[in-house]
Amino acid sequence: MSASLPITPDTKVGELLEAYPQLEEVFVRQSPHFKALKNPILRRTVAKVATLAKAAQMGGIPIRQLILALRQAAGQPTEELAAMAADESPAATLAAAGPPDWLDTSRVRVTIDAEALLAAGEHPLGRVQHAVRELAEGDLLCLQSAFRPIPLVELLERGGHRAYVQEAAPGAYRTYVVRGK
Repeated sequence: MSASLPITPDTKVGELLEAYPQLEEVFVRQSPHFKALKNPILRRTVAKVATLAKAAQMGGIPIRQLILALRQAAGQPTEELAAMAADESPAATLAAAGPPDWLDTSRVRVTIDAEALLAAGEHPLGRVQHAVRELAEGDLLCLQSAFRPIPLVELLERGGHRAYVQEAAPGAYRTYVVRGK
């Protein structure tokens, strides 16, 4: 295996899988959420911009665990990972924080099934952005997905909206979005 691309938290998922296509299965074994990388739409979009740190958040696993597994499989050194914090699972951090005070599920006006859109060859981003623009003040959008859509949440938050990801069941997430602050 080529060690030309260092595997760090800032490495883009797409770059990693391009440089080390054989790591796809190692990646998928780390979290069932990473099976979504087999979807060509996500592979062309999210994988091109998401870093391994974001992927770990999406997969609900510590970044150290992901980097260690990938580096070992790629034959890269792992010694300096001992210094990297054995961080708490992002899922545990989210659960400890609890839902925000603006979250009232009776105010959900639009529900979007990300899995159905992806299966039909459509990325949910455009549909979500359009639906959020159409929301009345205080109304919510609920995006259902099989993974934490961290890049989408960050994009919405940069656009001035609020979002909260809730694990409804193992492998089932609901992302609630309210327009504006």
